[in-house]
Amino acid sequence: MPSTLPILRARRERRLEQQNKGSAQARGMIVSAGLLVSLLLAAAIIIGAFAYADITRELPSTEILPRLLNPPDGLLLQPTRIYDRTGLQLLATFAPNDSPRRYVPVNEQNPQHIPENLINAVIAVADPQFRTHSGYAIQGYDDPELHPTIAQKLVSDLMLYNEPPSLRRAIRERILAAQITAQFGRTQVVEWYLNSANFGNRAYGVEAAARLYFNKPADQLTLAESAILAAVSETPALNPLDAPQVAFQRGREVIYILNQLGLASNEATVHALAETPSIQSAPLSPPSIAPAFVNMVMSQLDSQIPRERIERGGLTITTTLDYDLQKKAACVTEVYAARMAGSPEPKADCDPARLLPSLPPAVTFADSSASALILDPNTGQVLAMVGETIQGVETPLVSAHKPGSSLDAFVYLTGFTRGLSPGSLIWDIPNEGIVQNFDNQYHGPLRLRIALANDYQVPVETLKTQMGIENVAKIASSFGIDLNSEVSMLKLAGAYGVFGVQGVYFGQNVKDAFTPVTALRVESVDRTVMLDWSLPQAQTVVTPAMAYLMTHVLSDEAARWQSLGRSNALEVGRPAGVKVGQTMDGRDAWVVGYTPAYVVVTWTGVRGEGDLVTPRFPAVLWNALVQTVSEGKPADGWSAPPGVTAMTVCDPSGMLPTRECPNLVTEVFLNGSEPTQADNMYREFSVNRETGLLATVFTPPELIDTRVYMLVPENARNWAQSAGLEIPPAAYDAIQPPPVNPFAKITSPQLFAEVNGTVQIIGTASGDGFSYYRVQVGKGLNPQEWIQLGDDVAAPVENDVLAEWDTKGLSGLYAVQLVVVREGQVVDTAVLQVTIK
Repeated sequence: MPSTLPILRARRERRLEQQNKGSAQARGMIVSAGLLVSLLLAAAIIIGAFAYADITRELPSTEILPRLLNPPDGLLLQPTRIYDRTGLQLLATFAPNDSPRRYVPVNEQNPQHIPENLINAVIAVADPQFRTHSGYAIQGYDDPELHPTIAQKLVSDLMLYNEPPSLRRAIRERILAAQITAQFGRTQVVEWYLNSANFGNRAYGVEAAARLYFNKPADQLTLAESAILAAVSETPALNPLDAPQVAFQRGREVIYILNQLGLASNEATVHALAETPSIQSAPLSPPSIAPAFVNMVMSQLDSQIPRERIERGGLTITTTLDYDLQKKAACVTEVYAARMAGSPEPKADCDPARLLPSLPPAVTFADSSASALILDPNTGQVLAMVGETIQGVETPLVSAHKPGSSLDAFVYLTGFTRGLSPGSLIWDIPNEGIVQNFDNQYHGPLRLRIALANDYQVPVETLKTQMGIENVAKIASSFGIDLNSEVSMLKLAGAYGVFGVQGVYFGQNVKDAFTPVTALRVESVDRTVMLDWSLPQAQTVVTPAMAYLMTHVLSDEAARWQSLGRSNALEVGRPAGVKVGQTMDGRDAWVVGYTPAYVVVTWTGVRGEGDLVTPRFPAVLWNALVQTVSEGKPADGWSAPPGVTAMTVCDPSGMLPTRECPNLVTEVFLNGSEPTQADNMYREFSVNRETGLLATVFTPPELIDTRVYMLVPENARNWAQSAGLEIPPAAYDAIQPPPVNPFAKITSPQLFAEVNGTVQIIGTASGDGFSYYRVQVGKGLNPQEWIQLGDDVAAPVENDVLAEWDTKGLSGLYAVQLVVVREGQVVDTAVLQVTIK
């Protein structure tokens, strides 16, 4: 019987082999899982590192806060100040008063310190967990308006104010809040916050707020007053000046909170609730120098730096304002506005007012206002701006107004881009539309130059229809103009300034739009440049040739005489492109004009019942301002750039001159758009002076007058008749053949015969003193041109063929004339009419 030992041993080895294989698989799975986890962990670490690096990239230094809020001289971050372009003349200060802001410490050992009641009240309403957390709170990361801790508020207000709300910003805010809390401590953080918090009405810091609202230093604040300020720090708009009842009620709520937290005793609570704080403050006044300009500065800076950061302080804003020019522009505008309203003129000395031309006589508008702007088109910088001035007093208001016809130049510019020129013909005649000219008259055929210069509305509407309003809107938008919106002086000045500087728009991108600017630089207290617009950007809008074309029209003084007369207010003794504008309702009137160095825009509006204002009024102000800004400067003009041709044309057709054209003018054209055809508007007609009908070949020569008529299209005939324009006769003179001369006659074909093919002209050319004869033909009843058939013939002919005429390719009415020349240049003729079929 075989031994069982080998069998048992084999079984055991198989079991061990299976166990080892299973253990190896398990170990492999564990190793693989561990490797995968390690790779995922490594990837997470790498991704986290990159994410952290991205989040902390260019993270502001925490040292910004001590530089801003720990001044060595004890003076806090000073109010933001706005200066003119020299940096010397102060225009505005963002503070309740001119007193310097003072830093007040928390340290009780300092005789002037922040009272503990105020510290407790602010912490209770702003950050109840202030003394226990690490400077930040996780909650609220998804709400960009929520900054749940005092440290986060500091970071948001002074370090991350220029970053848009996002998850990244929320994380950065919490990182910085933790850093400043760890680095500087909670006491320093709350001290900084109390010295920089916004308490409304441009009062930043507890010292400024205590003096503004309670007329006392911060260290003398009572519990009731401290509670009110703590509530105001959370909602600055609900302050004791603007909402006193609400501020008092919210202060009482804070007192109850302090009592519940054990931070105010019952006795102190009762005493505080019984107190009625006395509010004292001088009324806030707007800036007295260039208030409208300052408002424009703030409006433009809003897109770059939050207004709250500007008002918080520590910034120096250097503007584009020319202070001396601003004073002159303001006083001239005030005098003009006072005269417009029939009010007493301002008593302040205003020497530039002597430059104001006289207003139209015996016309005043009590409810009127005026404003003005002066721009340097070569830099896109506003040099002066006068807000709406009412009865001689400037207001801070800078409004957009209805543009009226002030934007018509962009309709004509659209035509110029499509092959038209200032010399192109357009008809100002009644049409099916309801548009009328401002003078309620029609002016017939005009060059585009005349129509634009005189602000005629019928031609511009015709041109707008021809060009397509969508194309006009596209052209205008490239100048920053929206045809469907009201327009501001700033946009109007920027747009027209392009024409004066060879088609280039200088300015900056502000609020996603290219525009002139009012600010040059913004610097922080540590001299960090936060904004620099001192070097303008440039955008080419149209070619220099196209800009010159428009300027050539707008600066044509003689072209405006048709509506404004000679020696009008738009003539300033130097080249200036000018566009006037007005609304159909007569409420708004504009003048925008430019020289190579300046753009001046003036606006006048009336709101009284029945009041109607025209550009003749703002033209008076424009005249004075242009003379003021240009005083002592050379009267430079514009030279034609390459691509422009000047040539003589017939007026008003703009076509090549002919003998009949009664008026020749010099016009400018873009190369390639010059006229190539002769004028066809004026034509010479032969008229029987007795019958007034068109002469024929049978009309006696002694009765024929040669007259030049304008050819009027059918749709303009009614206008021509109403305007007394002489229309050429349409009928011909009665045909009365002259007596037959036996020695100079045509016998075939017969009078009024129908002919074709080759026609034999038969007749007689002979008689005493015969020298030679010729036969000639001409088209029409009274041909203006004759074509000779063959050469002169020196042999007389008696009832035989005089000439042969090949009529192939011809049709219509023709005259056949025999001319017999005798000795002494005596001439006999014979004429007949035939019809070629």
